This record gives sequence, C-alpha cells and structure tokens, in this order.
Amino acid sequence: MRKSRVIAPLRRPLFRRLATTYAVNEIGDWMGIIALSVLVFDETGSALATTGLFLGTRFLPAFFAPLLVTRAERPPVRISLPVIYSGEAAAFGGLALLASPDSFSLPAVIALAAVDGCLALAGRSLTRTAVAALLEPTGELRAGNALLNVAFTGGAAVGPAAAGLVVGGFGAQIALLLDAASFYAIAWIVLTAGRIPQAEPEPGRVRERLRAGIAYIRDHAALGRLLAAQGAAFVFFAAVLPVEVVYAKESLGTSDAGYGAMLASWGAGMVVGGLIFARVRESSLAYQLFFSTLAVGAAYLGLAAAPTLLLASAASVLGGAGNGVQWVAAISAVQELTSESMQARVMSVLESIGAAMPGLGFVLGGLLAAVGSPRWTFLVAGCGVIAIVVVMAPLLGRTWLAGDEPSAVALDAHNDVVVELLPGRNPGNPYLEEGP
Repeated sequence: MRKSRVIAPLRRPLFRRLATTYAVNEIGDWMGIIALSVLVFDETGSALATTGLFLGTRFLPAFFAPLLVTRAERPPVRISLPVIYSGEAAAFGGLALLASPDSFSLPAVIALAAVDGCLALAGRSLTRTAVAALLEPTGELRAGNALLNVAFTGGAAVGPAAAGLVVGGFGAQIALLLDAASFYAIAWIVLTAGRIPQAEPEPGRVRERLRAGIAYIRDHAALGRLLAAQGAAFVFFAAVLPVEVVYAKESLGTSDAGYGAMLASWGAGMVVGGLIFARVRESSLAYQLFFSTLAVGAAYLGLAAAPTLLLASAASVLGGAGNGVQWVAAISAVQELTSESMQARVMSVLESIGAAMPGLGFVLGGLLAAVGSPRWTFLVAGCGVIAIVVVMAPLLGRTWLAGDEPSAVALDAHNDVVVELLPGRNPGNPYLEEGP
C-alpha cells in the first residue's frame, strides 16, 4: 500500500509528461554547461573566461528569473512553458552557430548563455508550480516531489556522462545542437499535454505583482526564514565543489579513478536519500530538513578528517543521502507554506537562490583552499552548515516545527494566524498594491 501511494502520481498522464520534461531539462542543462565550458576554454585558454561563463549561466539569471516568472505565470502553462522551452532551444541553436572558430565570440556566448539560464530557472519554477496545482488538492504533492527528485538526480547523473560522450566524440557544436533539439521535444510534450491546472494570479501589472511577491515573503516569517536559511546553506554546500579534485589527489593521495569513486559515492547517497524521502514523505518536513542538513554538515566534517579514500567515500554516502532529502524537503516546505496564487513567484525566488548563492560558496571555498588546504575548506563548510542548523532550527521551530500541516495556516508578520488555507483554495492576496 505504501509503495502504491509513492508512485500514485505516475498514474496521471499529465504528471508523467511534466516529470519527463523536468528530467530532460536537467540533462539539457548539464549538456549545455559542459559543452560551453569546453568550448570557451578551448577557444580562450583562460580560466577567467570560464568563470565569466559561470556568472552568465548561473549568477546573473538569478536576478531576472523572478521577473520572467511573474510575467509568464498569467498565460496558460500549456502555452508559457513551450514558449520558454522554445526560447531555450533557440538560444542553444545560436550557441551552436558560435561554436565554430570563425564565428566564436565570448561576449555573445555569455549573453546567450545568460538568456538560457534565465529561461531554465523560469521553466523549472513553472513546472514545480504546475505540479503543485495538480497534486496538492489530492494530497499527493510530497509523493510527486519525491518522484521529481528522482527525475532530477537521474538527469544530474545522466547529463554529465552523456555530455562527456557527445562532446568527446562529436564536438561541442553537435552537443549544443542536440541540446536545442531536446528542448524543442519537451516543448512539444507540454504543448500537446492538454489543459494544465494552475492558480489564477491576481490582476495587476508585472511590477506590482513582483512587489506583491516580495511583500508576501517578507510578511510570512516562517517562509522568509526558511528561504534565508536555504540560501545560507547553499553557500556552504557549494564551497567544497571547486576543491574536491584537489582534495582527492593531494589530501587523500588518490588517482583520477579514486576521485571518480568519491563522487560516485556521493551520487549513490543521493539516490538513497531520494528513496528515504519517498518512504518518510508524510513525516514532519521540519524534522526532515533538520536531520538531512545536519547529515551534510557531518559528512563535510568527516571528509575534513578522513585519512583514506574508503572513509572519505563513506562520508560522501552520508552527505549524498542528506543532500537527496534536503533539497526536495526544502521545496516541499516552501510549497506548503505558500498560497496558490504566490506559488510561481516564490518558487522562482527559491530557484534563483539555488542558482546565485553557490557562486559565493565557490569564492569562499577557493579562498579557504588557497589560504589553508582543501581539508580546511571541508572543515569550515561543515561547521557553517551545522551553525545554520543550530541558529535557524529554534527560529523556524516557533512557527512550524510542531505543525503537522505547514500549509494549514497563513501567518502574518508576527506569526499570528490570519486565515485558514485549505488545499486547493486561494485566500486572495492582501499584498497587491493598488495600481492606477
């Protein structure tokens, strides 16, 4: 019976289509970033240029995605999502044209990559919003999020491997063209999906509704604190990524194969974490976030102290399991703390935080490794993650730790109940400014 409830959303044809597009989107993102990284480095030979590419694909889009989502949330999702995916396909088509030595232009590549990055964040936000509108009224949202998490981790596992094979065998230009074709394919999948449920956003101009979304987050203490905690956690989560290869080869004294084994251990842990979330999805999200974030911090401390590859891999399994639960639990918590009409805008903020904050983590990790060693980076990252848990758990606990249904009430700025929210209902939006 429990297994049946876990896979229940897969019985819905619309959810299967949305999950497929989510997975293909993730694969495409990896295909694109790896192909572009190889292209930019081969053409420029500059690490600074590849850093600029990262800023274009991850950091800059985070500031524009909420605006795009606010604009795209009003038309039918069946139309807006295919338009976004077609835009991504066109962007990758343009990047493929720039992939030849005669037409390569670094500013043009970064500009098109930034456009694609913004569209990708908007596409994921709208997909999550559509899934929430489809599954929350029937109580299947957490099961659906667990399945989307499997699609996400599967795409993250397949994407880099597929990109390596295609780029290595056929070149960056072919990889970018295949990426463009994949986005046209998922645009068609959504366009032919039939009616997709969505919350009706309140009337008003884009600027007014964007301000209303910001005011909504500011006035809902638990939601704002959760987003802040997740943003801070992303900094420390990502701090270790630039130094992992140095840690494996210099601190552990292992080979390329050992480095790959350590990364594979983390990936295996993420799969385990996804299965754990599927099993315990009906338990308190607050406890899931507490223990999963703590597991990542403990894993980083274990990696800082590990004398051998075997122990480092064991710590990586623990961290991957925490990682596999933490992100999907955070998404579920944000969705359940957000009213229907604000889902798209709040999810775009969460996606933007996930895109922007790791950039700060990369800088922190690189500086720590340069001043000290890779082990210092893991140590500081682990302590930082645990400090976030220690500081934020009591703050969040006062508002929703003991609640069985985080979405059952809306809170004002003083955490007082102002209106009961039933699944599938929209209580209205008191945050919209009056326009002329």
